[in-house]
This record gives sequence, C-alpha cells and structure tokens, in this order.
Amino acid sequence: MPSHDPITYAHNAGLDAAKLPRHVAIIMDGNGRWAVERGKQRIEGHLRGADIVRATVTESCKLGLGQLTLYCFSAENWKRPDEEVGFLMSLLKQYLLDERELIMAENIRFTVIGRRDGLSDEVLAAMDESIRLSRGNTGLTLCLAINYGGRTEIVDACRTIAERVRRGELSPQQIDEEHINAALYTAGMPDPDLLIRTAGEMRISNYLLWQISYAELWVTPKCWPDFDTQLFHEALRDFAGRKRRFGGLANVQGAV
Repeated sequence: MPSHDPITYAHNAGLDAAKLPRHVAIIMDGNGRWAVERGKQRIEGHLRGADIVRATVTESCKLGLGQLTLYCFSAENWKRPDEEVGFLMSLLKQYLLDERELIMAENIRFTVIGRRDGLSDEVLAAMDESIRLSRGNTGLTLCLAINYGGRTEIVDACRTIAERVRRGELSPQQIDEEHINAALYTAGMPDPDLLIRTAGEMRISNYLLWQISYAELWVTPKCWPDFDTQLFHEALRDFAGRKRRFGGLANVQGAV
C-alpha cells in the first residue's frame, strides 16, 4: 500500500484527483534526437530516457493512477541499426531486473503487450518473472508495449477470432466490438483516457490504434529525456479541463 494519500498528494500538486485520467498512454519519443542535439551518442538519450521512465512511474503511483502504458519498442524499431537495437534490448533487460524491487515496493502490477517473436530468451525470462511476481499487486498497472504495433495487434486479433469461427465457437454475425476487445493484447484493460506524445510529432505511430478511439491527445515539443514531473502535471491539468463527449453532445444548451 502507498505510504501517502494520493488525493492529498494530487491536491498539493495543484491537481484534482477526481479529474485525473484513469489510464495514461505515452509515446516516449526523442531520446536519440535529444542526445544528438547535445553532441552525445544516441544511447545516452536512451539511458536518460530510462531515468525518466522511472520518475514517471513513481509519480503515477503517487497520484494513484490506474494504468500507465509506455511505448518502449515498436515492431518497426527493428529497422534501426543493429548496434542501437542491441543496446535497447540490453537496456530493456536491465530495466526489468533493476525495477523489480520498485514494482513490488509500490504494489505495481506489471504487464507487457506485443509479440514475443524476436525477443531474446533473457528478455522474455526477465519479463515473465516480473509479471509472475507482481500478478497479485493491486496498485498501478504498468504496461510496457514491447515489439508492439497496432496493426499487428489487430491482425493477431482477427486470426484469433477467425480460429474461433473455424472451430464453430462463433458465427461471423456474432462478432462485435466486445469480441474484438477480448482478442486484443489489451484484453481486460481500460482504454487510455489520455495519450501523451513527446518530441512534437503529430502522429500516432501505429500505437494502440483500436484503444485510443476516444483518448484525449496531448503533445509537447520537448523530447522524452526532458519530460519531467512538472510537464507531466501540465498534461494532466490540460486533460482535466477537456470536455469529453464520446461522439455525443455536451450537457450544454445549444451545443452542436
């Protein structure tokens, strides 16, 4: 259990706990750019980015958020230079090992979405052990998108549903949104309320394509290594001021 009251903590940070998003998803962009702009190697940006992940996870716990989903390694990232991919895989494995103590201390339930194909046995073992150890935790759900692509997720969901139809468990006419939701990697998770993207890019980059249908988008020009607590709070305050209609009309006279 947390050693502090999230409602009081949010209030002291100038946030309304009742208006915080239940699920925040983040596209952590700009690590390499941040490093290059400072005359450093790209890997220095990834190292700094890992520190920001730790700080963001810790802050999410303090605020009592329900879920934080981080885009760590996309299915397209395999196209990067072998040296950089190798370093990212090594960094990922080390993160999984180093953060296990924090995960358990903060009552975090750890999980992963994405394809397992291509990931090393060492990464998979570290990942699976953190999932196993934290399965009974009841605090923040920390979900890492690793070897993830929104289109491949939908393809895999279609294959799962098609197999059910082939076995006679389901007819094509029965397929609805609930069946698709249940076949996605994120089955059982709430859809993101807020999607944050760093480094100023105005695109989704094949991330949670089905799940972010009604997510609020917030983009900052700052690169991920500069995403500090103050900027996180800024995104949360902006979200609190949004009016979410989900395709309907606001309860305001004359709304169109």
